[in-house]
Amino acid sequence: MSNQTQTSFPSVDQNSDYIEAALFNTNDLKKRSISFQGRKGVVLYLESITDTELIERNVIIPFSRNQDKDLSELFTTLTFSLETELNQGIQGLLEGSCLYFLEGMSEFYVLLTPAKYERSISEPENEGVIRGPHNGFIEQMKVNLYLIRKQIASPNLKVRYFTLGKTVPKQVSLVYMENIANPELVKIVEARIQKISLDWILSTGFIQELTEDNPFSIFPQLINTERPDHTSNYLLDGYVVILLDGDPTALIVPASFFSFYRTPDDYNNRWMIASFVRFIRLIGFVTAFQLPALYIATVSFHSNVLPLQLFFTIQGSLTRVPFPPLIEAMLLELIFELLREAGLRLPSRVGQTIGIVGGLVIGDAIVKAGLVSYTMIIVVALTAISSFLIPSNEMSSAIRFMRFPLMIAASLFGYIGISFGLTLIFIHLCKLESFGQPYFRPLSPLNSQGLKDTFVRFPIWSIRKRTSNPKTNK
Repeated sequence: MSNQTQTSFPSVDQNSDYIEAALFNTNDLKKRSISFQGRKGVVLYLESITDTELIERNVIIPFSRNQDKDLSELFTTLTFSLETELNQGIQGLLEGSCLYFLEGMSEFYVLLTPAKYERSISEPENEGVIRGPHNGFIEQMKVNLYLIRKQIASPNLKVRYFTLGKTVPKQVSLVYMENIANPELVKIVEARIQKISLDWILSTGFIQELTEDNPFSIFPQLINTERPDHTSNYLLDGYVVILLDGDPTALIVPASFFSFYRTPDDYNNRWMIASFVRFIRLIGFVTAFQLPALYIATVSFHSNVLPLQLFFTIQGSLTRVPFPPLIEAMLLELIFELLREAGLRLPSRVGQTIGIVGGLVIGDAIVKAGLVSYTMIIVVALTAISSFLIPSNEMSSAIRFMRFPLMIAASLFGYIGISFGLTLIFIHLCKLESFGQPYFRPLSPLNSQGLKDTFVRFPIWSIRKRTSNPKTNK
């Protein structure tokens, strides 16, 4: 579609020819000739995205029965606007409206008649709900805003609209609490959104990659969720939410490392149980990327730290294996990633079968063949289970990726290599920022109040301030 504006022509045929050419004579563009009071008229619409029954009932039939009325009186049952720029009309067509041109009229009608194929509000499949609202965002942004406003019935909830995409425009919403969110944070998010200059934005992944502080970091710097209650909790804590029309995922900024280990269920359970579960998650984080490296370093360089009986057990399982521990671990990790990816891409019933049968058959066969040891099977299995404890899929992927360089460092330098690798990771976490906020808060910089909702969750009555985002208005 041309970026130059074109005023509508007095001739109906010229207007329809211009629009047909602008849409490259697409076959789903339909034209209906409808005269009014002896003057030639035409209705244009894209049948693929408009409600044809609505057009027939509220546009075509009123024209045939009410030729004696004023033209504007025929559209009382529809939302409409009068336009003079044909490019505005083309954009209306692409959004599901129909256009009516009348011979000799300098303006034309844009009638709102979009087809509605909305997915029902249901529980998000990738975020399990144990206790709390069992609803999730869908692809329609207005529905998602409705779900948020149902959670937060406050006049301070502010929504700002932006349009991204030159060729395929899409609407983006910026949502925040006016009386809580830091104005500087809102300005930063708004500026980064407005700097996005692409022909199209297909998903929130585009926005995430184009707005994060460090695109070369493996750690996610925006939180994504499909749960309205999760989103509302962050809004009330001073965060800013980004919604994209056509995508059920909400982006929450700024992110912190520990926010990826919190779930809404932590606040729906008793604080002692929630603290225990959260601590288990953090232990799973450590196990998920350090256990293979610790095993490799121990059996390769530091076997003297093992109890004598355990040493002979592990050594006995390694005697038939022709590969060093690093190759063992890499082989098993690769097989696990293949099974995991196959389970995700296949239909759910087949995917579960592939994961269970594939793991049992391949695991048993590879040990009997003498390619890996039983001990390495146990280590990789514990690592895989630990990675599933992480609530965020993005953080889980980052942890899985991080274990590979750590295994290489352990195979080369033992415990010293692991220590050096962990030091680099912690330095990176301490230097990383998310929209100007420290990523490793509340540990760096240290915030004692924030520690009450980090490794464990203190009782809600003892958390008297907003601990997650230190720079809010209140």
